Amino acid sequence: DKIAVVQHRTMRRGTIARITMLAGVARALLSRGRPRVARPARQLRSSAPLRMAASTLEGLRNVAIVAHVDHGKTTLVDALLQESNVFRDNEEVQERVMDSNDQERERGITILAKNAAIDYKGVKVNLVDTPGHADFGGEVERILNMVDGVLLVVDSVEGPKPQTRFVLKKALELGLKAVLVVNKIDRPQARPDYVVDKAFDLFVELDATDEQTDFDIVYASALNGQAGTEPDALKDDMTAILDAIVDSIPAPEVDADAPAQLLVANIDFDDFKGKLGIGRVKQGKLKAGDAGTFGAMKGPDDDCRAIKINDLFVYDNLGRKAVDEASAGEIVMFSGVSDIQIGETVTEKADPQPLPCLEVEEPTVSMSFAVNKSPLAGREGDKLTSRVIRDRLMKELDRNVALQVEPQDSGDAFTVSGRGPLHLTVLIETMRREGFELEIGPPEVIIKTGDDGKKQEPYDAVEVQVPDEYASNVVDLLNRRKGEMQDMGKTDVGDYTYVKYLLPTRGSIGLRTNLLSATRGTAVIDSNFDSYRAFAGDIEARDKGSLLAFEDGEATSHGLLGAQDRGQLFATPKTAVYKDMVVGVHQRPGDLRVNVCKQKQLTNMRSATKGIVEGLSPPLELTLDSAVEYISEEELVEVTPESIRMAKQRGWNDKKKGKK
Repeated sequence: DKIAVVQHRTMRRGTIARITMLAGVARALLSRGRPRVARPARQLRSSAPLRMAASTLEGLRNVAIVAHVDHGKTTLVDALLQESNVFRDNEEVQERVMDSNDQERERGITILAKNAAIDYKGVKVNLVDTPGHADFGGEVERILNMVDGVLLVVDSVEGPKPQTRFVLKKALELGLKAVLVVNKIDRPQARPDYVVDKAFDLFVELDATDEQTDFDIVYASALNGQAGTEPDALKDDMTAILDAIVDSIPAPEVDADAPAQLLVANIDFDDFKGKLGIGRVKQGKLKAGDAGTFGAMKGPDDDCRAIKINDLFVYDNLGRKAVDEASAGEIVMFSGVSDIQIGETVTEKADPQPLPCLEVEEPTVSMSFAVNKSPLAGREGDKLTSRVIRDRLMKELDRNVALQVEPQDSGDAFTVSGRGPLHLTVLIETMRREGFELEIGPPEVIIKTGDDGKKQEPYDAVEVQVPDEYASNVVDLLNRRKGEMQDMGKTDVGDYTYVKYLLPTRGSIGLRTNLLSATRGTAVIDSNFDSYRAFAGDIEARDKGSLLAFEDGEATSHGLLGAQDRGQLFATPKTAVYKDMVVGVHQRPGDLRVNVCKQKQLTNMRSATKGIVEGLSPPLELTLDSAVEYISEEELVEVTPESIRMAKQRGWNDKKKGKK
């Protein structure tokens, strides 16, 4: 049997090689009859005149680790760091050491791209860990400008997912070489041959070159620290992946004698050094403490302003190391430029050669950030005014390039646009923990006008995997949200059905909660922005109303006991409430006011049923994400450092009467 498996793999690889060769021949024959036109994606990223590289840095590799969310990128980085002896033998190392942000640990996802550097066989490998969630795709887009290749990590069961397609597409457009890492190979349902075939199909579908489709494959179990070139012959170390990086990822081709050039791809902050710019030296050399040589400019149309580089750092393991000089090919961090921005080029003033500005995809969802004006405002936070909120949002724009902020006419509110609800709720949670109080409006998609003058809205590619018994529920729910089915079928493993839809982003807001309810928590949902398409028309609203507080006060057990017959509650005894605050979900359409502050009348008569205690049902858990998904167009979320509340917008009843 083992011989048969080996023969099958050999035949499959031979078939792939022949397909690649025939594709190359076909391209050559087609190009004979007409002049070959270079694609925009294959153009050089430098605006400088074309020049031959003076040397190749064989002792350096710059590589980004990209994947769909939860396919094991950060765990893989942990294993590579362990393999490179970054940690002492007696050092206590926490899991997912690169996820240093509090929210990253709580949510279990990577939000910010981070750098590390390891040494392997005399070669320095700069590793960049990137986010896997589609809402943080802006981080991936700018980070790919710093590297020469990517490790494409794919789950051994799930195979390529929507975000896998997105990150691979961006990497291939930049001409980067990829190494495929089939991770979690130790899973009982692992199907490595299927995953490799699907990955190859994805490369071909994304119009990869012949060199890019000839990618190396490594099988790994990052959690166990194992890797190998065959799925059934893993070694108890990660040398197979490190060897693939050194052998397959090209070394930087640099011209150290050309005028200096560095595109700022990221921003960091230090309590002592201040603002830090991060980027890769494209050509030339940067020197620390130089006050007269270098300047910064944003694109060829900008003026070159003089800057001074105080300190210069390169990455060393999980930290940084100060250096006096950095040559082309190295990823560096520098201080001394307090107004440096992502997308600017650091170049020489005497011969400025700016690189093209970074371009990221436009935001698709917007939300309103306003000053908190509720009756409970100012009790928990200390950052309350519109000026403080505005300054914080402007500071966020420094490093969050996929974000856009516009002031509203009222003067105390801002429209903040991002790549999805999660992109914005992470920002809201960060501001909340910093002491801000905000009123957040419902998510709204950004509508555009097409070339034909008609409205267009963003669509998401949604993939749902669910047990067969719930497949009809999923199809019904997605159809009611104006989804267009693209594919449906049985999975190769287990009694599961997968469905693929194109769904208006308006319909995907709040979809996760409803799908999990309809499938009793068994659905696995993945989505990614697809494109702008024709406006889909009205989408059915929430089918249940809200329970609203009747008056200001404090919720009591007696009041909540009477209200819970009307629906499910968010409030608990002793919760401070105010009029028109959302305290629960009504069991029917339409809103209903309930008196949750009602006091029980006390008498001196002894009750025959005194020993019988009526219990309150457990309240629904209210998180920031669930609150943003729940609210309708006439509701808002009140966010404070200690509380999350929902309420009707001021004047909502008057607007309702006006519509009638």
